[in-house]
Amino acid sequence: MKSRKTTWRRALATAAAAGLTVMPFSAIGSAAGSGTTVELRILETTDLHVNIVNYDYFADKPTDEYGFAKTATLIRQARDEAANSLLFDNGDLIQGNPLGDYVATVDPLQQGETHPVYKALNLLDYDAGNIGNHEFNYGLDFLKTSLGGADFPYVNANVYIDDGDKDETNDKNYFTPYLILDKEVKDNTGAVHTLKVGVIGFVPPQILQWDKAKLEGKVITKDIVKTAEKFVPEMKAKGADIIVAIPHSGFEDIPQTDLMENSVLYLSKVKDINAILFGHAHKVFPDKSFEGKSGVDLTKGTINGVPAVEPGFWGNNLGIIDLTLQLEGGKWTVADSKTSVKPIFDAVNKKPLVDADQEVLDAVAEDHQHTLDYVRGPVGTTTAPINSYFALVQDDPSIQIVTNAQKWYVEKQLQGTDYEGIPVLSAGAPFKAGGRQGPAYYTNISKGSIAIKNVADLYLYSNTVNAVLVTGAELKEWLEWSAGQFNTINPASADKQELINYDFPTYNFDVIDGVTYQIDVSKPAKYTATGTVASADSSRIVNLKYNGKPIDPAKKFVVASNNYRASSSKFANPDGKRIILASPDENRQVIIDYIRSFKTINPSADGNWSLAPINDKVNVSFKTSPDAKAAANSIKSLSYVGATEDGYAEFKLSFATPEMTVPEPPAKPDPKPPVKPEPPAKPDPKPEAPADMVYIVKKGDTLWAIANKYDTTWQKLAKYNKLKNPNRIYVGQKILIPANK
Repeated sequence: MKSRKTTWRRALATAAAAGLTVMPFSAIGSAAGSGTTVELRILETTDLHVNIVNYDYFADKPTDEYGFAKTATLIRQARDEAANSLLFDNGDLIQGNPLGDYVATVDPLQQGETHPVYKALNLLDYDAGNIGNHEFNYGLDFLKTSLGGADFPYVNANVYIDDGDKDETNDKNYFTPYLILDKEVKDNTGAVHTLKVGVIGFVPPQILQWDKAKLEGKVITKDIVKTAEKFVPEMKAKGADIIVAIPHSGFEDIPQTDLMENSVLYLSKVKDINAILFGHAHKVFPDKSFEGKSGVDLTKGTINGVPAVEPGFWGNNLGIIDLTLQLEGGKWTVADSKTSVKPIFDAVNKKPLVDADQEVLDAVAEDHQHTLDYVRGPVGTTTAPINSYFALVQDDPSIQIVTNAQKWYVEKQLQGTDYEGIPVLSAGAPFKAGGRQGPAYYTNISKGSIAIKNVADLYLYSNTVNAVLVTGAELKEWLEWSAGQFNTINPASADKQELINYDFPTYNFDVIDGVTYQIDVSKPAKYTATGTVASADSSRIVNLKYNGKPIDPAKKFVVASNNYRASSSKFANPDGKRIILASPDENRQVIIDYIRSFKTINPSADGNWSLAPINDKVNVSFKTSPDAKAAANSIKSLSYVGATEDGYAEFKLSFATPEMTVPEPPAKPDPKPPVKPEPPAKPDPKPEAPADMVYIVKKGDTLWAIANKYDTTWQKLAKYNKLKNPNRIYVGQKILIPANK
């Protein structure tokens, strides 16, 4: 594999140095004449999110439902079936599970080391890769170090170096925008030709919002479709016979906008793109869920006539496009195509369809074991179970523990600042609540010991803690957007109505603790999932109160959240200037520190929000994990209906107006005689001022954790020790703990 990588680089360098003109295919393969046919199979993996081993690190057990080790078996099978094939990965590869976190933060990857994902992918002889948005989560330096281990080239066309000027004509690409690969293929007679395959990649422009702290001032992004319109003609002019576009972008059937996140529908209209391998949305295409969408032909698997595929996520499917290419008049055209998606697991019959590739498992065995040792490390104890089965229909312990920890952290950080004394609220969302990821995708932590794997299950993403300053009026709009999680329930209908809007990602369903409110789903949602106004006059959020009183629209609140929400949401950050705390500490680490600080926690939800009653006639359906049946017995508003075809448990949710109960007046306390206070003791002589303590940094320490241990703040330690970069402390470093903390 190493020699292949070296050969590719030498060939590229030689061509550049010599200034060679790339010859069109017809100059090489014209001997076959008109009528020459080549069958070319194009394979795609996408959104693996470090799921190399078929193992659920959160449940700490193997799984047959995902994992690249299983996808690798499909890749080898698909190649054996075709005379000619190409293999591409579409990004979101290095972040997403505890293995990725271990390599990035616990035992960080060093220059010259190979990231576990490339130990695996290098075995499959990939032709090229595209960069996804989550590749930027750990910063550009870590991304560069990671890519150094890939034995195949990478492309991205719409990320540019931030040169600081406003002149777009001199902008330079940060990555290689496209490649033209020389691919040897056999035609229908067995003759060998060299096909020139153009490959171009794209990432959502929103990376500048999602990872603003790591990318601002370093790179800029441009519109996917406009970038394609710039480079595709250039690729054709340089001799590309066919062009494969690899957008890390989803399909949305909505009007086109500038810097569109999910732009595949409009990318398919760019002339001379012959195949589209897409991803990002964790969906499968072709699939019946796309039926009736603009430009979609599900029978052919095309979008506006262009063959396209999206193979899910975490390696649960392999995407396949089979092209029939014909040479006519010296040019290659796509005469026919077929798109398919091959799964690794039979979801209906609950059985695996392939075995894991042992070579892949062996390649990452050591990294896998290190991750297991890490996630099994103890944190504390919970006095009650923590699950997310009902997080979409009632206040939930899996969110409560997150919001409690964030509030605890932010309040400590704001001590002694201008913001101390402003009420601190906390926003959290259910990251694991079924949906596209299936009926097994829920948090379920048993009563008792909590390990790091459980915390990682509660908080999936490597976000850092941010806090924003908003008004009461802005807080309500934030909650109105969040309430788009629900479909509109018709109060006059007795027909079954499904409650959850599955086009609204559950990670955007922010529950804001510290205030109380109800959500009236009989009214239409005010905002769409993307934040555009849907029903301007609607108001789903009712009875919004703080400390038992209606919220003053002008009152200021601090809301603890994360860098993703604070940087990218116009509801959390209306004018882009509301971030008052941008901490270097990860939300996940804050939860760990919170639990360790208290040792034993009670994660019971405080019931600060609920669905407003409608009437006792509506028949509202809610789907959750089949494992939730036992837990549902204690919830009066839920009644079990049965199992669904896709493996969920269906419940009927009551919206009847609850009976009002009049509380009994509290018993009057027994009168007690006044107690004569004792005279105050005389103070001891004032002791001498204690000396500063010295703390020696150990592996895994953060400045925040050290500060928390000594009941101070990381800002004070950074200032006292004159640390230029508080994020970078090293093992053996001496940190002075001021006596007067």
